[in-house]
Amino acid sequence: MTLVKRNNGLTSDRYVPSVAQFFDDFFTRDFFDWPSTSNTGTTIPKVNIQETDNEFRVEMAAPGMKKDDFKVELDNNVLSISSEFSKDEAQHTDSKYSRREFSYQSFQRSFRLPETVEADKIKAKYEDGVLHLLIPKREEAKRKPARTIKIS
Repeated sequence: MTLVKRNNGLTSDRYVPSVAQFFDDFFTRDFFDWPSTSNTGTTIPKVNIQETDNEFRVEMAAPGMKKDDFKVELDNNVLSISSEFSKDEAQHTDSKYSRREFSYQSFQRSFRLPETVEADKIKAKYEDGVLHLLIPKREEAKRKPARTIKIS
């Protein structure tokens, strides 16, 4: 029996997705649902997106960060959430770790918003390790209650 080493759809170059994996992902995943790990093996914050009758709710799991670490921008209906980290190596020169698993890196996630949102009324807050965004819908995009139409 031969064991086959899998490297999650990456070629031996490790940074280049294999052609088969690309086409498999292209047809079976949502457009923005690409792998959530970086080339260094650290994870990129995951998001939940919920649509209600009145708004979209975006939650990004980002524990250990501060609200000032985030940059949220809207440009041409593309919502971008990013963060940049600079390592402060001088802080750790005196310390010797027997194990170090905390790893923070810069990231950016972008989402195309529909034309039906109130872009000027987007709100964001960071609470308990989760970045929350509320993106309200325009009045004409909100779901109207059912009504009875009288037949004449």
